[in-house]
Amino acid sequence: MRLKILFPLILSFVLPGCSSPQQQTLSTSVERFEREGSSILKGVKVPAGADMYFASGIVANPKDASLPNGDPNRFGDTYEQSVSALKRIEAYLGEEGLSLKDVVAMKVYVAPDPQNDHKPDFDGWFKAYAEFFNNETNPNKVARSTIGVYTLVNPDMLIEIEVRAVYH
Repeated sequence: MRLKILFPLILSFVLPGCSSPQQQTLSTSVERFEREGSSILKGVKVPAGADMYFASGIVANPKDASLPNGDPNRFGDTYEQSVSALKRIEAYLGEEGLSLKDVVAMKVYVAPDPQNDHKPDFDGWFKAYAEFFNNETNPNKVARSTIGVYTLVNPDMLIEIEVRAVYH
């Protein structure tokens, strides 16, 4: 008998704090949380039910395919590989009716560059990023992580980029 009385009493305290989906105003557009003075965002809120595009890690195309594997000029330095990979991403997005302006998040892996004292060339990556994002042509900023790694699967590769984009 106590349970019959106690349970409704507990529900009377808990349920008013819960809101149903009908009571909430759901956002229909991407919300970007700015990080003042930064080329990247603090975060991004994607509306419920939004269709998203998840790109696998994209690497550069060869700069000079006639050169043998292992030749550092085959793919170029971190900056050159970054530009190449971002152009590939731009093309892949285009195939889906998307653009770089639709990108909301990015994860970037940077490996040691022989032309940068065998250290990850973050400045080379940042320079390439600035040519594609947070500029006059594309003011879009993204939530981004940039991670220095020991190596990528192919040791000729110095950068690998994953992106998340939202369809509109």
